[in-house]
Amino acid sequence: METRDGSGSLPGAPALDRTALSEWMDEQKLGDGPLSEFVPLAGGTQNVMASFTRAGRTYILRRGPRHLRAHSNQNILREITLLSALAGTAVPHARLIAACEDQAVLHGAVFYLMEPVAGFNAKVALPEPFRSSERYRWQMGAAMADALATLGGVDYRQVGLTGFGKPEGFLERQVGRWLRELESFSRLPGYPGPGIEGIDQVASWLEANRPRDWRPGILHGDYHVANVMFAYDRPAVAAIVDWEMSTVGDPLLDLGTMLAIWPERDGAADLIGSALAQAGGLPNAAELVARYTARSDRDLTAIDWYVVLACFRLGIVLEGTHARALAGQADMTVGDQLHDYAAALFRRARRVASGGLRVSRHS
Repeated sequence: METRDGSGSLPGAPALDRTALSEWMDEQKLGDGPLSEFVPLAGGTQNVMASFTRAGRTYILRRGPRHLRAHSNQNILREITLLSALAGTAVPHARLIAACEDQAVLHGAVFYLMEPVAGFNAKVALPEPFRSSERYRWQMGAAMADALATLGGVDYRQVGLTGFGKPEGFLERQVGRWLRELESFSRLPGYPGPGIEGIDQVASWLEANRPRDWRPGILHGDYHVANVMFAYDRPAVAAIVDWEMSTVGDPLLDLGTMLAIWPERDGAADLIGSALAQAGGLPNAAELVARYTARSDRDLTAIDWYVVLACFRLGIVLEGTHARALAGQADMTVGDQLHDYAAALFRRARRVASGGLRVSRHS
C-alpha cells in the first residue's frame, strides 16, 4: 500500500515509515520481502497501532501517539517490559514478538511488534452468538472479573517486575499525584480548567477513608471493556490490551476501575457506551465482586473506596485529553466526549462515597 507521495508511510500516520520498519525487521531477522496489507487499528485514544504482513506472517505494531508527549516513549517501554514479564503466565495477553528502543528508527518513537489476537472488542460491536445470548453476555462479564483475578494473582517479583513500580506508599500517593496531574493541564494554552463538580469533595473523602492494609501486585491501570478482547468462539477473554498505565501497585484498583465504568443497572449504558452494556444481561456489581473474591485471596471489604479512587483517577486522565484538544493537540470531538465521561465519573464517585451505590453489597 503506497501513499500518494510515494513515501511508503502508512496513510494518515507518517511516523510509521515502512522503509525504515522493513530495514529494522531485516536486522531482527523477522522475515524478508516487502511489508504489505497495512491496516490502521484503534490503539486507544492516544497510541498508534497498525496491522501488516510480511512473508505470510501478520504483525501488530504499537507506538506512541503522533504528537509524542514527554512520557509517550516511557509508557511504551513499560508496556514492553510488562508484556515480556507476562509470557508464561495464565494472564490472557498478546504475545510480544520484538521491540525497538531506538527512537531514531520511527522518527522519535519507540515501538514493538506483537502477535495478532483472535478476538473482538465488545465496546464496538457484538458478533453472534453473543448478540443473541444473554447467558453468553453474563459469562463475558464474569470472564472479565476472572481475568483480572488471574492478573492480580501473579507474583510480580517472580516474573521479574521488581522495580517496575513503587508499591511502598502507593495508596497514600494517589490523591496528591492525580491532583497535580490535573493542575498541570492549566499550562496548556486555551484550557480554562476542568469545570467539573465535586473534585475537592471526592479527594477529601478518599484521604479520610483510605484502606490501611493491602498487598502489592500487577496493576493494569485502565481496565474496562474497551481494553479487553473477547474470543470469537466462547465467552472468554482472549487478551487484555493497552498496558501503557500498568505498574506494581494495588490490583484492587483495577477491579474498582471496572466497576466504576460498569452499568449501574441491567440494560443501562456504561460510561463508555459499549455495545456489550447496551445489549444487557450482564452481571451486576455484587456478582462481579463475588466472582473476583472466589478466585482471589485479597480482602475486598473496602472495594467501594477503590471504585471512588478509580472514578477520580480516570476522570482526571480523560480530562487531560480534553485539555490537549483545547490546545490543538488532540481531536476536539474526542476531547469533548471524554470531558463528558470525566464529569459522569465524578458524579458516580460522589454517589458511591455518599453511600448511594454500595457496590460491595448490591448493584
